[in-house]
Amino acid sequence: MYLTPMSEDELNSVRPGEALTLTTVFVIFTVVILTIVAYRLFLSGDSKITLPGGYKFEWGK
Repeated sequence: MYLTPMSEDELNSVRPGEALTLTTVFVIFTVVILTIVAYRLFLSGDSKITLPGGYKFEWGK
């Protein structure tokens, strides 16, 4: 693998905001999924949710 030094213009064009934006998208996605799960568990009459990893939740009257 050959490394080529970046020019001064290339160094100035690098912006460090991509990781922060990606993290924000993942956080919003996680909150939406958890909101849907909470809605199904607490507001519906009977529900059963199975999550990856063997977690099972059942809610019923």
